[in-house]
Amino acid sequence: MTDYALPLPPQPSVAIAGSAARFPVRRIFCVGRNYAEHAREMGNDPTKEPPFFFTKPADALVEDGATIAYPPATRDLHHEAELVIAIGTGGADIPEDRALSHVWGYAPGNDLTRRDLQAEAKAARRPWDMAKAFDASAVCGAIVPVARCGHPARATIRCTVNGALRQEADIADMIWPVAGIIAHLSRLVTLAPGDLIYTGTPAGVGAIAPGESCVVEIAGLGRAGVTVTATG
Repeated sequence: MTDYALPLPPQPSVAIAGSAARFPVRRIFCVGRNYAEHAREMGNDPTKEPPFFFTKPADALVEDGATIAYPPATRDLHHEAELVIAIGTGGADIPEDRALSHVWGYAPGNDLTRRDLQAEAKAARRPWDMAKAFDASAVCGAIVPVARCGHPARATIRCTVNGALRQEADIADMIWPVAGIIAHLSRLVTLAPGDLIYTGTPAGVGAIAPGESCVVEIAGLGRAGVTVTATG
């Protein structure tokens, strides 16, 4: 038995729809600029680049229905509605035509972003880590197993803030579909069971203020909602 100098941290996990079991989370990867209209609204050309990735710590996970504090060091917290892929079988250099066999399930998610810090990092050509990888920045709904939902190619994705529609698109609008994302990412890292991949957000990202509730819904996959309170 290994003797650790400090208590082991809790295993990050997320609910599974229709089950008392939970999905253990190993790592969180996120795809940038995967919807053309969002790429354009952020001042980029969606035709000129392959997918790129950033990460969040697994313990940044927040589940549907949670209340979170408005994060420090920002005055511009943004929502980003996303389809989340849950990896069940790992691998490296996964061929695109076999990529879907590595998926355990899907969920709605929200890639919370400190937009002002991201803008400062971009201007200084610095990493986005503190804009993306802060505490409680990875909202994730219950994972729906592939056995229940299949591999959805089309589904409406929506984001509302205090009931007002902010984002609405179809996951079919993604520049890089699920299989392509998995294949490309697996050429950069060896994927493992428990990895989550946030697949990018459509146009319409915007601010969430203290006291507001933000809900992401994907047809057939449920919801991922949080309420934001004042800092601390």
